[in-house]
Amino acid sequence: MSDPTADLLKQANDGTPEPSPTVLKSYRKLQVRTAIYEDPPPAGAGIRLAIYQAQAACGPDAVAANLQRLEQAAATAKKYGAQLLSFPELYLPGYALDPDTARQVSEPLDGPSITRARELAADHQMGMLVPYGESAQAPDGRPACFDSIAVIDEHGTLLDSYQKTHLYGQQERDNWTPGDREPQTYVIHGFPVGVLNCYECEFPELVRLLALKGAKLVVGPTAADSYYRMPNGQRSKVPYPDVSKIQFPAHAYANNLFFAYANRCGYETRDGDVWHYRGNSIVYGPHGDPIVAAGHEQDTLLVADCVPAYYGPTHPAPNYYYLKDRRPELYGKLTDPHAAFVDTAGGSLTESTNLREGAYDY
Repeated sequence: MSDPTADLLKQANDGTPEPSPTVLKSYRKLQVRTAIYEDPPPAGAGIRLAIYQAQAACGPDAVAANLQRLEQAAATAKKYGAQLLSFPELYLPGYALDPDTARQVSEPLDGPSITRARELAADHQMGMLVPYGESAQAPDGRPACFDSIAVIDEHGTLLDSYQKTHLYGQQERDNWTPGDREPQTYVIHGFPVGVLNCYECEFPELVRLLALKGAKLVVGPTAADSYYRMPNGQRSKVPYPDVSKIQFPAHAYANNLFFAYANRCGYETRDGDVWHYRGNSIVYGPHGDPIVAAGHEQDTLLVADCVPAYYGPTHPAPNYYYLKDRRPELYGKLTDPHAAFVDTAGGSLTESTNLREGAYDY
């Protein structure tokens, strides 16, 4: 009898050697990687962050199973003194959903899953970022579903249910309504933390916005895969870029903050199709330095101390840094809905309007 996970791997990665069942089983054993000091940071001075990268269940029956694993992850993180624990995008229901399933698995912010997560946060005195499908009202009053992150502090208080504003691709636009509130900075364990959701992490404007709002750590739960199947049935022509290595060191450096990426790993299936997630969760320091990182396939709990005082200036001249030396009066074009870009096929300068809904070319 063939191993089903190995079969999925062969389907998802053309030309990738098939690992043995023992290797595949080892990927699902939780590995802990730490970069911590002897004592956790005192309140206000920093924060001990944990990230749970794992292959999670997906679909109508997934929430209960993933919530049980959330409890186990929180207990493990507590052993390492974690003060904030983040899970990947849409951790509770799974990411590879269709519109009907997205509606089935969504629940209000005071529903049973987030209520349980708040209880656990209070019990462990640990903040949590819990991504889920949120059932709520759209700005026009109609029922809607959002790709949301419950932001919970160490007392179990729900600080926010942050609704993803920048949706990626037609599938997300089919499943979810875009949020209309700009990202905020929250105080968890006395420390300023900003939250972005997956694709949003790739927009420098959003990271800079959070830095201007005082964030010293930005956490981005995500569901970045390799290749994926698009709504028109075709497979993407190129793999999704590994932005964890391309963009995020620069985000951290340019904004003098810690940047953390909490991705999925392993597989999800829907209607016989396979999503293979990239993993590579990582925490960067304010100098763009990698502090602790997970591998591509391995279920991993990352634990890192984020303490700004342990980092000196980035430039030789004292008291010069990007946030202080900005000239906002020159940046008006940043809020223009039109963008001029060069058509690489024709070499011409064209105009593009920022579209949140509608048809997209694949």
